[in-house]
Amino acid sequence: MIKLHDKYFKPFISEGEILAAVKKMADTIAEDYKGEVPIFVGVLNGSFMFVSDFLKAYQHPCEVSFVRLSSYQGLTSTGIVETLLDVPENIEGRSVIILEDIIDTGRTVRKLIDIFSETNVKDFKIATMFYKSDVYSGEYDIDYFGMKIEDKFIVGYGLDYNELGRNLKEVYQINQRHMINLVLFGKPGAGKGTQASFLKEKYNLKHISTGDVFRFNIKNGTELGKLAKSYIDKGELVPDEVTINMLQDEVEKNADASGFIFDGFPRTTAQAKALDDFLVSKQMKIDATIALEANDEVLIQRLLERGKVSGRSDDQDEDKIRYRFEEYNEKTAPLKDYYDAQGKFHSVNGIGSIEDITSRLAKVIEELQEA
Repeated sequence: MIKLHDKYFKPFISEGEILAAVKKMADTIAEDYKGEVPIFVGVLNGSFMFVSDFLKAYQHPCEVSFVRLSSYQGLTSTGIVETLLDVPENIEGRSVIILEDIIDTGRTVRKLIDIFSETNVKDFKIATMFYKSDVYSGEYDIDYFGMKIEDKFIVGYGLDYNELGRNLKEVYQINQRHMINLVLFGKPGAGKGTQASFLKEKYNLKHISTGDVFRFNIKNGTELGKLAKSYIDKGELVPDEVTINMLQDEVEKNADASGFIFDGFPRTTAQAKALDDFLVSKQMKIDATIALEANDEVLIQRLLERGKVSGRSDDQDEDKIRYRFEEYNEKTAPLKDYYDAQGKFHSVNGIGSIEDITSRLAKVIEELQEA
């Protein structure tokens, strides 16, 4: 996986596969133009690597020149193709083969046809290294191509993302996995931590526990940790903005994850909205909120047993446990309504063996992946 600017790209086509396709195309064109001295015209900037490898493979008399066109900004085409470098001179009566890096919608092809239709060449044909036939308009014939590829954004081998990546010898495809981002709810003792551990391994998710994140930042004296501690020391609540910034750091540190499990945040509707806004800024979203539901009396007995082992005082006092349950109910009810309105709230039975509960959670997640 590589990162260019704010995007991640995964390996797609190896250098060996590219060179083999280039040689095959060069051999085919050489056979078609046996006895002639064609002019190869590369389309800059993207075709420079393709032209270089093509000419190494084309061991016959030829000439080479370039035009320069531009239509891409970032990940998308502007739809307007500009001519930045004109066609070569002295091509009258000659055979011209255009060498393009990639053909998708066909806008640059149309521009090239317009350019060369105003010249008196003997004939001209179009050869492209990568051909997205599924989205090509089909208005003109593509005479030669190295590889047909699916319609996904690629970089490398002359192709760029905001000018980065052109020098890569291999081709990389944008990593547009269907990420699964979850908010996990559950009363104390419901088994959130246990289930989060299983889910993160099973689906390559990153478990982000707000408590763990706070402890890490404060212990390591990060700027956000110092800021959070300053509020805690004054007995004040840490502002949502500080918490969101900590979560943002965790998300950005784990860009290879297939999604995130948020645990302990949000706790209020305002925090849920803040989390939504942050994820939108990263072109992400919460896919589902899952509440592990369990009978209070069962959970009380579970926590009292846990308290004997953990030594936690709040797990050894039934009154304190019931107070924590009341606090959970008060805070979670508005959040349930918030996510239910988005069609994202799911309730899962939290009583049973660990494996059974994991299976119930997995069913929810796999339905999301298939949607």
